[in-house]
Amino acid sequence: MGNPETRKYVVLAAGDPAPWFRQRSLAGGDFNIDVAAGRYILLCFFASAGTNEGRAALAAVARHRRLFDDDHLAFFGVTHDANDEREARIVEAYPGIRHFLDYNGVIGQLYGALPTNSAHGTSVPVRCQWVLLDPTLRIARIWNFDESGADHVAVFSALARLPKPGFHAGFEVPAPILIIPDVFNPEMRQMLIDYYGQHGGEDTGFMTSEGGRTVGRIDFSHKRRKDCMIEDVDLMRLTQKWVQRRIVPEILKVHQFKVTRMERYLIGCYSAEDGGHFRAHRDNTTAGTAHRRFAVSINLTDDFEGGEVIFPEYGMRGYKAPAGGAVIFSCSLLHMVSRVTAGRRFAFLPFLYDEAASALRERNNALLDESVERYDPNREMAA
Repeated sequence: MGNPETRKYVVLAAGDPAPWFRQRSLAGGDFNIDVAAGRYILLCFFASAGTNEGRAALAAVARHRRLFDDDHLAFFGVTHDANDEREARIVEAYPGIRHFLDYNGVIGQLYGALPTNSAHGTSVPVRCQWVLLDPTLRIARIWNFDESGADHVAVFSALARLPKPGFHAGFEVPAPILIIPDVFNPEMRQMLIDYYGQHGGEDTGFMTSEGGRTVGRIDFSHKRRKDCMIEDVDLMRLTQKWVQRRIVPEILKVHQFKVTRMERYLIGCYSAEDGGHFRAHRDNTTAGTAHRRFAVSINLTDDFEGGEVIFPEYGMRGYKAPAGGAVIFSCSLLHMVSRVTAGRRFAFLPFLYDEAASALRERNNALLDESVERYDPNREMAA
């Protein structure tokens, strides 16, 4: 299992980006830590609830149950002992309290609780610790367990003083996005709305990874939107014209990124009647979406309520572009669309990327499930 003197551990400190991971949770199924951004997260590497240290840590969490509400703060325990699950020594309580079953040691190695150069097993001691993540998933504080329990006092004293997630930097940090008014003129907006009216919209899902493959799924609790794909080549080229003229130069100026490709000629409709919304997600986390660089959301109407784009890592402020205006952001940013409470929000929703990303997209064809349309570069229109 490795000589104690030669064991190597990851060393993290405040200010470091927190490692992302996907691991099985006690509730069942895998959970991606990256979608939990937007609130403070307290990770607790307690090793086993069968030890005195583990029991004391979990008892401290229970005493401060009121702190964990999922909006301000969430708790994730990390166990390395399968007996915790078999003997029901740990429980989840919503909102706010969950557990990762890290039997293979993936999380422990990433965060320095387990050595990276030893096979995980019961004979490898765990460096028990508390790790606080800020809403952007950066390390805020780390406390090592103390046999006296003094660490519990320090941890929960610090948690009680945390500012609102949107002010974790000491002031409100705006989301790193672009907002550009007047991308589409009224005639262009009406043309797209009329096209939607003629062809109708259908409920669409989202892409996720299962077993290393990209699959399509529909879950109305996660996303509710009716979409219409544009098939008219002339109309597609017209949308490209305005994106090239009014969005591409701004991305080049701000991000020094030269857009050459445009994907997904889609008119989406979030309606109050359907409870239209899209829960927090990122747009490039599967093999089928890894090529995407910038997301574009051009509102075609503004006579609706709700339906704002929100970036939880930077607070819960909603962004609503005026009719014809665009909200543009990196596909790696966590974002959501709030529920539409009145009217219908029509939007044109393409993705932008470049030649290197186009080559990646073509290579990843082999990782797409039958439910996902294959990428054909010969049919793609270059922006």
